[in-house]
Amino acid sequence: MSSVESHQEQQLTQSDPSPSPNSCSSFEVLDMDAGSLYEPVSPHWFYCKIIDSKETWIPFNSEDSQQLEEAYSSGKDCNGRVVPTDGGRYDVHLGERMRYAVYWDELASEVRRCTWFYKGDKDNKYVPYSESFSKVLEETYMLAVTLDEWKKKLESPNREIIILHNPKLMVHYQPVAGSDEWGSTPTEQGRPRTVKRGVENISVDIHCVNDFRSVSLNLLQTHFKKAQENQQIGRVEFLPVNWHSPLHSTGVDVDLQRITLPSINRLRHFTNDTILDVFFYNSPTYCQTIVDTVASEMNRIYTLFLQRNPDFKGGVSIAGHSLGSLILFDILTNQKDSLGDIDSEKDSPNIAMDQGDTLTLEEDLKKLQLSEFFSIFEKEKVDKEVLALCTDKDLQEMGIPLGPRKKILNYFRTRKNSRGINRPSLHSASGVNMSNIPKELEFCSSTDGTGHDDYLDVGIGQVSVKYPRLNYKPEIFFAFGSPIGMFLTVRGLKRIDPNYKFPTCKGFFNIYHPFDPVAYRIEPMVVPGVEFEPMLIPHHKGRKRMHLELREGLTRMSMDLKNNLLGSLRMAWKSFTRAPYPALQASEAAEEAEAEPEPSSEKPRDVNIEEPSMAVKEEVPPVNVGMLNGGQRIDYVLQEKPIESFNEYLFALQSHLCYWESEDTVLLVLKEIYQTQGIFLDQPLQ
Repeated sequence: MSSVESHQEQQLTQSDPSPSPNSCSSFEVLDMDAGSLYEPVSPHWFYCKIIDSKETWIPFNSEDSQQLEEAYSSGKDCNGRVVPTDGGRYDVHLGERMRYAVYWDELASEVRRCTWFYKGDKDNKYVPYSESFSKVLEETYMLAVTLDEWKKKLESPNREIIILHNPKLMVHYQPVAGSDEWGSTPTEQGRPRTVKRGVENISVDIHCVNDFRSVSLNLLQTHFKKAQENQQIGRVEFLPVNWHSPLHSTGVDVDLQRITLPSINRLRHFTNDTILDVFFYNSPTYCQTIVDTVASEMNRIYTLFLQRNPDFKGGVSIAGHSLGSLILFDILTNQKDSLGDIDSEKDSPNIAMDQGDTLTLEEDLKKLQLSEFFSIFEKEKVDKEVLALCTDKDLQEMGIPLGPRKKILNYFRTRKNSRGINRPSLHSASGVNMSNIPKELEFCSSTDGTGHDDYLDVGIGQVSVKYPRLNYKPEIFFAFGSPIGMFLTVRGLKRIDPNYKFPTCKGFFNIYHPFDPVAYRIEPMVVPGVEFEPMLIPHHKGRKRMHLELREGLTRMSMDLKNNLLGSLRMAWKSFTRAPYPALQASEAAEEAEAEPEPSSEKPRDVNIEEPSMAVKEEVPPVNVGMLNGGQRIDYVLQEKPIESFNEYLFALQSHLCYWESEDTVLLVLKEIYQTQGIFLDQPLQ
């Protein structure tokens, strides 16, 4: 209970003795004392969300509720008044009493200024009354407290009865359908609902945010407390990029439903809704749609965020889960570092054509027996470079018939692939022409002696896609449960050049759960000849999980026992198979003197052999994993929970979705983001 409620209860107890009816001034005295008992209710703002087909009223956090109340109480017209909430992710239109999402599409939700609540036996949470009826309840309550007259009955708009017995007991009766023999409907039947006044008298969580964001805010309080107190850092905002809905709004779901078998309906629905996105991404029909949607959404959200936060000076990092990480990887790989790179890319076709293609456009058309269309291209100012970029639709709009269109497109596509119209001829520092290297042996990066990266090589085996450019340079790219390594291998990529790095992104972390069936490693593609373990992500409480420590301890103990046992057996076997000493004319003491040095000479030799090998095992040399993450490690594995270690197959699917609720994952993300600003953890994790 709050202090306000206890204060009310104490004063009610002191004023309980009723006044004497014989005193003419007793009513006035009571009115003065009782009037001081009434305190206006403190309102709190809620919004309604549909969860499992049921209306659920969720409170705004304290800061947002206070801002809404100040705007409401300012005396200005609420119509057209907009209050940003949830860190600017939602806008509340006070006049409409509606809440709208800012950065993504979401159904608008009703907003209510709440003061009175009710809850039935089967309800999990309190439900607020409407604002108009809450005013009626508050006025009735004020009169009851002031006049000390209780047992007040009110009828709600839907003809339900609320009775105020006393400040501690207020009930809400629902009428039962039907009527008695006299034709009147009972008004106080059934189990009553509990009625409460004020948000302080009900149990609600007023800090409701999404899981990843909520975990982030909690970890800021525990692991970056000093930086927060010194106002060195602000919070990290997480904004989702939705590309799944636009893809499935193309009508493909209807086409799939017609060919989907009726058996195992839920599993097939899950397959159509999620797994098929992988096939969509490898389809030339839908791949361009996916890439365009993701890039345009990222640019739109970034631009909108800057408009709403003009003083923002921080960096931007991106994270992708599952297939989303592969999409981001391809987009980042095909970015250009600066405007100069775009200019050089535009100039490169002319360079390549001047070196290996001396025919003019008119001669090419004459070779194809399509000279009559040269005047059309000349009128549209289309040269060979522009024609190589034209699509079938472009040629159709020029008035080129279907047959000649196909001839022209096939001819220039063939010459583009053979002569490298879109790719300049790269030469390594040793003078070798890198364009002659077979595709299956290409690295992700080719060094031409100037330090520039060939951003096209990583896309080998991928469908032809024109990748849009992002409006910003991400600081770090986090991949959760990512199949990037598998897709690169299937595309025919043997290894990643250690010198390769994203053109516009400095950091790359491949984070995965050890039981995630979709996740693959990246580092073995950079260093294929060396076997080494991924980096173990520390537990957010600063220690390794107990069951992992126990497992390592038992493993270490068994290895020690094994080595000691093998050493003892080796010694016994050597002493057993050693040749007998020749019979000499010597005393027994002399024989013992000769025999004693033998084991002593053997034993140090065994120890000297074993000890260095054990030392080598314990000291793991540093591994050079290239520049994809700025020289740092790339693969990071989470620690499985104790219950997950009992059956890894049982928790396989769940482990693919664990990242958004994992404190260890969020802490690693925060640590790396804040390190770019020179901010470190209060206490380094072990």
